[in-house]
Formats: sequence, C-alpha cells, structure tokens
Amino acid sequence: MALKINEILSSKFAQWLLYKFIRTYSLTYRLEVQNETSWLDDYLHNNGSILLCVHHQQFFPAIRYFQRYKKFKPGLMISQSRDGDFISGVANRTGWTTVRGSSTRGGQEALKGMIDHLAAHRLAGHIIDGPRGPSGGVKPGAIRLAHATNSVIVPFYAWSDRAWHARSWDKFLLPKPFSRVVLRFGEKIIFKQTETSEDFEEQRKTLEDIMFKGNEQLKADLAQ
Repeated sequence: MALKINEILSSKFAQWLLYKFIRTYSLTYRLEVQNETSWLDDYLHNNGSILLCVHHQQFFPAIRYFQRYKKFKPGLMISQSRDGDFISGVANRTGWTTVRGSSTRGGQEALKGMIDHLAAHRLAGHIIDGPRGPSGGVKPGAIRLAHATNSVIVPFYAWSDRAWHARSWDKFLLPKPFSRVVLRFGEKIIFKQTETSEDFEEQRKTLEDIMFKGNEQLKADLAQ
C-alpha cells in the first residue's frame, strides 16, 4: 500500500493537481510584497548574480507569486528523496529549474549543478536549513554558492497573521484562507572569499543571525 501511495504521489497528474491547488488556494491570500526592487533592479539592469535564501518552513506562501520570475529560469536545489520527487515536479511547473541533491544525498553533484546554473542565469533560490534541519540553521551550501559565483545573497522571509503549522521539524507554515501574507526581501549581503575555515564559519553564522532577526522582525510587524 505504501508503495502504491508513493507511486501516486510521484505521478505527473498528482504533481499537476497539487500545483493547481496551490495556485487556487494562494488566491485567497491578502498578499503584500515588500522591498522587491532592492535586488531586482540589480539583477535586471546591472548584470548582478542573486541567491535568494529562505527557511524551509516558509517557502509555501511564495510558490504562486514566484511564478512571475519564470522567464529568468531561476535554479533551486531539491533533495533526492521521494518527497523531493513530488516537490520538484511542482517547482518545475512554477518556473524553477530544479537540481536534485542535498546536504545528505548527492550534495557535491547538486552543488556543482547549482553553480553552473547560477553562473549561466544569475538567479537561484536556496533553502538554507533543508531538508532535515535543524530549523533556522544555515548549511554551508549557501555561502559556497555565493563564493563560487560571486553572487549577492538576498534573504527572503514569508509570514502570515493566521496560519497552521505542521508537526514537523520545521513547523511548516500554511497560511489560512483570507489571511494576510507578507513576502519580504531583505537587504543584499556580500560575502567575500575566505582563506580560513574560521572566516567561513563566521560568514555562515552571520547569515544565520541575519535570517533569524529578519524573521523575528517580520513576525513582530505582523503582530502589531
């Protein structure tokens, strides 16, 4: 029975169905997008290379909105798990070019694929604490991608004033229908090449702290 369910979920029809559901469901949001042009102008007009970083918990509210970037062919790393098969199928329908792999499986090949894609198209997204957490942590991949492609990191945050949270390691966020949803882009971060592991770790921790504070600020703003 479990095998049959996995086969159903990995089917193109199931992926198409979820994609349509997400698009329709997301129409109920009272959506607000903040600070988007702070990085988009650099990407479009100044040949900048941008790596958008988000926590695993928060990517669902942005799925429909990010289809507007489809023409730029943004890259996204998705794990090689069965869940990843399903998520990758949905992501590809929203305009992302998915590269399969993660910190736990196929990581080196996927990182190289992401570097090649980001170098060619100058835009990618990265889930900084996936696929297994810990929640809010920053894996080294984001810093390595930025170094290898001379990319600017742009933090991305999503929150809702009313939402359900899954009983999972990341407390996955699902905004309730007709809730206020804010998508907020942070300020650009430039990390220079490092010569020591200590300097690299300092950059990783800096990004982790920035992402944590940005999330807390967005939550506080929505609570007012």
